[in-house]
Amino acid sequence: MIYEARSYRIARGKVPEFLKLFAEGYETRSEHSEISAMLYTEIGPLNQVIHIWPYADMGERERIRVEAAKDPNWPPKVSHVIETMQSEIFAPLPFTPTMGSGELGPVFEWREYTMRSDGQPALVENWSTAIEKRVEMSPLVMAMVTECGALNKLVHIWGYESLEHRREVREEAREKGIWPPKNVSGGPDPILTQESKICFAADYSPVK
Repeated sequence: MIYEARSYRIARGKVPEFLKLFAEGYETRSEHSEISAMLYTEIGPLNQVIHIWPYADMGERERIRVEAAKDPNWPPKVSHVIETMQSEIFAPLPFTPTMGSGELGPVFEWREYTMRSDGQPALVENWSTAIEKRVEMSPLVMAMVTECGALNKLVHIWGYESLEHRREVREEAREKGIWPPKNVSGGPDPILTQESKICFAADYSPVK
């Protein structure tokens, strides 16, 4: 399984229009394959939307995109509100072989880390010792690493009931020593940089 995350920066004040027009095109696009998530930012880099698509592999992605392009409603008529576009291909980590769906939010934190070029094995080892207790506190929607695009990038998406719930969970996890995970690998810290943004989900997003 792979996931394509397409991140767009939308013109100021035009995110609602983008989401509406995207939904209209998606009505027939979903006949080829369904989206995993449609998120838009509330805190962090503003006016950003991220749509995530699941594929069995790159071959399926290419086949579906060719078929979808024959649809007169796809791509959606949104180019007039898009300022920048970025596409990245991710592979899920063992903790989330498939992306979560259903009522997991409504607040989502998208955490994006740059790892050392050799850091992924250590990060997986570190997380393996702590993830079971951490997901008891709030759901892990997805943890995935880039295969194409900016390499050595880890994205993990967490669901919370509210911003206050996020604060409470993170505070409790630190106090109990549950999270962040300890560096049990014994080597250097596998993480070089960290970024975070808070997102909400569109009405038609499978994860919400």
